[in-house]
Amino acid sequence: MTAFLRTMTFALVAALTALLLAAPASAAKIDDQFRAWLQNDLWPEATAKGISRQTFDAAFDGIKPNLKLPDLVMPGEKPKTPQKQHQAEFGSPGAYFAEKTVRAVTAGGRAREAANAKTLAAIEKRYGVPGEILLAIWGRETGFGAAKMPYNAFEVLGTKAFMSTKKDFFRTELLAALEIVQRGLAPVGAMKSSWAGALGQPQFMPTSFLKHAVDFDGDGRVDIWNSTPDVLASIANYLVHYGWVRGRGWGVEVTVPDSVSCSLEGPDQGKKISEWAGMGIKRVGGKPFPASELQAEGFLLMPAGRSGPAFIATPNFYVLKEYNTSDLYALFIGHGADRIAHGDQNFSGSWGPVGDLHRSDIAALQRALQAKGYDVGGSDGLPGFKTRRSIGKWQTKNGQAATCFPDAGLVGRLK
Repeated sequence: MTAFLRTMTFALVAALTALLLAAPASAAKIDDQFRAWLQNDLWPEATAKGISRQTFDAAFDGIKPNLKLPDLVMPGEKPKTPQKQHQAEFGSPGAYFAEKTVRAVTAGGRAREAANAKTLAAIEKRYGVPGEILLAIWGRETGFGAAKMPYNAFEVLGTKAFMSTKKDFFRTELLAALEIVQRGLAPVGAMKSSWAGALGQPQFMPTSFLKHAVDFDGDGRVDIWNSTPDVLASIANYLVHYGWVRGRGWGVEVTVPDSVSCSLEGPDQGKKISEWAGMGIKRVGGKPFPASELQAEGFLLMPAGRSGPAFIATPNFYVLKEYNTSDLYALFIGHGADRIAHGDQNFSGSWGPVGDLHRSDIAALQRALQAKGYDVGGSDGLPGFKTRRSIGKWQTKNGQAATCFPDAGLVGRLK
């Protein structure tokens, strides 16, 4: 075949592929579109990254798009505009800390702490992360490995890279999954994941697996599906990568006097713990802050504003948020770790009757605050710390008591 014919053939294949991908889902079978995308779009990039044809074909052998996965956009269609939600999205944040849920993690953690004492001690010595933190994450993520990983990672990641609302993100993860197999780190058959494509007992995305998974049991391979030492050490390595400070905890529960504004919350408003104490903030239970902590930085954390427990968090709290960006998740892990270590004692502060709002209503509130010049961190409908403290600042400016948490009346006034 001449160079001219090769060029024309390639151009024709590319044009047909583009036509298939641009056509509405009803115009051609999605399976055929997916296969065309694999061969003409994904494969050239995969081979350029060193993925062999054998690995590529084995990974996608028999794979079809899973149309039951969330956040998909049918080929040839545009993402649908989110409709107003009619169901309440948010109850009290306290629901996240239901005793049954917390106790499952803490009781399971204590049972496994004894069984894995030597491993945990060796991991803490190497990485500086307390065993209780690792156990709490392990328990929260997969019930200490009891949760089944029912999905084929290549089915999930392939579907989402082809037709999700976050194609670029999942394409990167899909190529990383292929690299895992190519490098012999795991066989295709072991690549079981969650519905989001997260792998193994620590629930690592493939890029995190490549960066952070370690062989701690010394058998020459990384196995985050079946090896407890590998699972726990990989979690520790992940946290260290994001800045875990050896020798410091995650934080402590405190009482915050009315004279201290809840709008002082956030990782960008840190103060020496001695300064927080000087403002009247005290540890619950009457214990003083440790002398070794007084000159260290701490951060005010009020996940439900004035309607819930308050905390002084350390930088390690925000390292936990690298595992999951939710304040409540990081607090669950810290609280669970404390209970594994010291017994099942709940928060001193109670969660007030907040919540029962639609996410779309909170997003409207965020847009209204943005229009007034407040930094709410984006109008995503989630009341993160930037939204909470912006609410507090607006309330104070308008002569209201600062609560730093959205409620129906506030939504009505600001919309």
